[in-house]
Order: sequence, then structure tokens, then C-alpha cells
Amino acid sequence: MKNRLFYSLLICLSYLLFWPVPIKPVSWESPIPPSMTDAYEKNDYLKNIEIFWENDGHYGPEDIAIHEDNVYVGYHDGLIMRSDGEFYNTNGRPLGMVFDASNNLIVADAIQGLISVNQNGIATTLSTKSDSDGIPLSFADDLDIATDGKIYFSDASDKFGYGEDQIEVMEHTPNGRLLVYDPETKLTTTLLDNLYFANGVAVSPDDSFVLFNETFMYRVQKYWLKGAKAGTSEIIMENLPGFPDNISSNGKGIYWVALFTVRNDFIDQTADKPFLRSLALRLPEFLQPKPEPYAFVLGIDANGNVLHNLQHSASDAYSPITSVKQYNDHLYFGSLTHEGWGKIEVPK
Repeated sequence: MKNRLFYSLLICLSYLLFWPVPIKPVSWESPIPPSMTDAYEKNDYLKNIEIFWENDGHYGPEDIAIHEDNVYVGYHDGLIMRSDGEFYNTNGRPLGMVFDASNNLIVADAIQGLISVNQNGIATTLSTKSDSDGIPLSFADDLDIATDGKIYFSDASDKFGYGEDQIEVMEHTPNGRLLVYDPETKLTTTLLDNLYFANGVAVSPDDSFVLFNETFMYRVQKYWLKGAKAGTSEIIMENLPGFPDNISSNGKGIYWVALFTVRNDFIDQTADKPFLRSLALRLPEFLQPKPEPYAFVLGIDANGNVLHNLQHSASDAYSPITSVKQYNDHLYFGSLTHEGWGKIEVPK
């Protein structure tokens, strides 16, 4: 009996030490998480999120778009549902969605790239790679459209694809990009690379800059489109208390930031211990670090000042929140894994 136990432990140890994993984790310095006080003081504003379409047989309404009183939702199975029924199936994974000036639904699809779907449900592929560097899109994530029609969007990673975000966070290498698609030239240009999981994208109302999130560095950056700083970027918010996902502009100076969840102790404490992160990926999935169920949204200004702090921590919280958009006097929430989309009144 003792020999059997010994050999079982030896096999488990060998598995943990020598079983190959598809990453080369690096050491990095994680900032000490901010306290949940002052601007981040805990509250339960998001406790009363009203949930819709929860029992329609689909899940993962990552993003919401509203056009002519119709709600459009993109699901895990590629289906884009409209208020009056099925609209289009990308056969991929629709993530960010925004309507352009011609009433086309522009979709950042993690598998198919950047696509446009007209009101008759006919799709056109706009981009599958960057023309400026030749690198294919591996994880088109979020987007926004400037008044001149240019589409600014993120490629979360050009190394790991959709569903491999756990691998990406464990490796912690900068594989993301911020790009722009010009509908006149039909060319895609990389604006910034070496980003840590490039995610949410929001264009300012005057088209002077783009805000974008780097999920795995807990920060928001600003990329200037106009003025003396055009073509440069700067960090406007860092050491966030959670993982920033999508970001959207309400057109009136507020940018809504969805936080996937609060910070993870294991990720922070093993930042400078890549070997431990490598071991963690060798563990069975049920033993690997899991996100805490936590509903979390921030409303910030163009300089990263917190204007609204909306939270709710509970096992049944609407989470993870991956997108938040303001339409009139309501906020609409999307989620990577939840069965329905959410809605609540904009805080006063």
C-alpha cells in the first residue's frame, strides 16, 4: 500500500514538473492592488441589474448594440440575436459590436476577424490581417468607429486565440495590438503593438483620441489621433482593482469601463515567479485559479478620473461583466459566460 502511494505521488510530481505546457512565462512586477476604499469603495449598486433573454438557449452575450429600438446580442456559438429573432451567425465568436453610419453592424469576431453585416443579414469580411505588418488577426476583440468612418479595433493577442486567455495571463507577454481599418482604402494599419491583452476601444466624441484597455496590466491607455501628440500614447489609469475588459463612450464625456472581475491573488503574487505559473497550468482545470464572481463597472473621464463606481459582490452577481454601454438613461451589460444580458438605470 505504501509503495503504491509512493509511486502515485511520484507520477503526479513528474506530471507537474515535466509535462509540457504551451507557454514561456516571464517574470514581471505586479503593483500592489489598490484598497477598495475612496474611489473604489465597495457598494451594491449592481445588485439590481435586470436580466433579459436568460432562457433563450444561448449564453455569453459578450456585447450589446442597439439600433432603431432593436437590441443586438452576440453569443458564444456565433449567433447574433436581434429583438425580433436570429439576425446572423458569424460561425465564430462575436465580441465587440458597433453600428456604422450606413446602418451596418460592424463586428470584431475573435475567430473571423473584422466583419460588417447589413440589415438584410448579409456579411462582408473587412479585415483578417494588418496590411502594415502582415500579421493575421488572431483575437479581434473590441472596436469603435470615428465620425470619418475609420474603425479602431483591438487584436487581444497575435499569439493565443479565443479561449486561451488563461494561457495568455499565465505567460504574461505583450502580444496585443491596436489597429485601424480605413473603409476608403480598405486597408488595416497597426497603430500600437506589444500590448498586454489589448481589449476595449472607445473613440472620443471629437475624434481626438482613442481609449483602450490592457487587461493583464490593469490599465487604460490613450492614443492620440489629433494635435501635437498625434501618433503617441500615454497611460491615463493604472493599477486598477480588477481586469478591465471593454470600454465605451457615452458621447458626453463619460467612458464606461467593464471589469471582468477583481484582482486575483495568485496572479499578483506569482508575477515574479514564472515557474509557479507554469506549474499551475499543469494542474487539472478545477484546481486552477478562477475569477471571483464580482460585478464591477467604472465610469471615468478622459483623464482617467473615476466618476462612477458600481459594484456587487455575491455568488449570484451578474458576472463577469465584459461590456457596458449607455443608451439614453440606462446601462446595458454583456457577459462572456452569463446566460442573459443586463440593464440598469444610469446612476445620478
